Amino acid sequence: MIFEKWLMPDMMPEHFYEVTPEIVKSMGGEALICDIDNTLVTYDDPEPTEQVLSWIAEMNKSGITVSFVSNNDWDRVKLFNKELGFVAYAKSGKPSIKNLKAACKDLGIDKSKAVLLGDQLLTDCAAAKRFGIKAIIVPPIKDKTTLFFKSKRLIEKPYVAKFKRMSGK
Repeated sequence: MIFEKWLMPDMMPEHFYEVTPEIVKSMGGEALICDIDNTLVTYDDPEPTEQVLSWIAEMNKSGITVSFVSNNDWDRVKLFNKELGFVAYAKSGKPSIKNLKAACKDLGIDKSKAVLLGDQLLTDCAAAKRFGIKAIIVPPIKDKTTLFFKSKRLIEKPYVAKFKRMSGK
């Protein structure tokens, strides 16, 4: 497993809402950099759901700053973030780390205080690990069924299995 150092998350809960402020703080986090699609909502949800808004409110109430770094386009990210007004980046090209760096700078935090939440090992987890921050990966809410996404999930499968074995799940 040659890419293990970039593809092994620090935590793999079943749903984003299982990630509590206490968990983020226990990982040294003051900020949670979130992917949007298939992490917080499906591609079909243009705006945050009530569940997402409630979860974000709990994070903010506990002193955790939320931001968004997405590989999707600007129209998608702007619409999702319209009512929230958080630090947000689109077309991030994850596993590129450029927008993770920019998000930390805009949030005014050192990267050691950031934790990333996403749904893909090959993009989200790899970006977090390359940047040197903790990664929380959740299963995709509603995965795309294109050959491209099926291929990515196939590559991720042994790393997910190894994480589960190592964590006793």
